[in-house]
Amino acid sequence: MVGWAMNKAHTPLQNVPAHRVVNRNGQLTGKHYFGGEEVMQQLLESEGIEVADDRIIHFDRVFWDPAKELE
Repeated sequence: MVGWAMNKAHTPLQNVPAHRVVNRNGQLTGKHYFGGEEVMQQLLESEGIEVADDRIIHFDRVFWDPAKELE
């Protein structure tokens, strides 16, 4: 459901960081929505996120857990 909503949200007029939404294992499962196979990875890497083989390296270090962050 989140992926569907994010897909509808990234238009040139809206600045939604949809490239940050990955699956629960850190895989770049939505990369085909960004206009090129490497765009999602490039956007993440421009923010300092390491990616290899379509997966975020050290995902546990960058994962945002709202249950912990919004206490």
